[in-house]
Amino acid sequence: MSSPSIAVLISGTGRNLQAILDAVANGDIDASMAVVISNRPDAGGLQRASEAGVCIEVLNHSDYPDREAYDLALAEALDRYHPDIIALAGFMRILTPGFVTRYAGRMFNIHPSLLPKYRGLHTHRRALEAGDAEHGASVHYVTPELDGGPVVLQGSIQIRSQDTEASLAQRIMREVELKAYPLVLKWAAAGRLRLHSDGVYLDDKPLTAPLKLDDVNLITKENR
Repeated sequence: MSSPSIAVLISGTGRNLQAILDAVANGDIDASMAVVISNRPDAGGLQRASEAGVCIEVLNHSDYPDREAYDLALAEALDRYHPDIIALAGFMRILTPGFVTRYAGRMFNIHPSLLPKYRGLHTHRRALEAGDAEHGASVHYVTPELDGGPVVLQGSIQIRSQDTEASLAQRIMREVELKAYPLVLKWAAAGRLRLHSDGVYLDDKPLTAPLKLDDVNLITKENR
């Protein structure tokens, strides 16, 4: 039986994409890379994918009259590669309900906040303005509700008094996102992770709350 394939959708520099590419290349994620698709022709992540020998496609959203037309073209492009898993990695598009439903249960996103806090944009700024003591990122299934799908894994860091929006973003990326997203995709590729009508299951056990990255890392270390 062949390993599952992953398609990644991007809009920017592709730092999370690079973490996924590396995890696939070193065998940590037992999967193949099907394609990387960007809605921006200048996305830096396209070069990362090309250098890794992965197929790339550009579907510039400005070439389409509306969101529905774009999502139809995007679905047609994805379906040519038959991906088992779709990972949104900095894909700055709000997807239509029809598109999300088409790939229900196999599409993931990473969002830079401790959901359900701060859905949408400017999450680091909002955390700082609220005076939060901690901030983080969440890996979740994609559903028609914006950033509202069931959360699988979260990681957090303490906010420092000297943190700015930029420094917080960098720390969340380095300390949480680049670790959490490949881990969830590893579970999905291994068939350990499932989305059912009543929630998320890992190893056939329901998750009553999102897993915590620190706890997972501790268990991994103890089992070595």
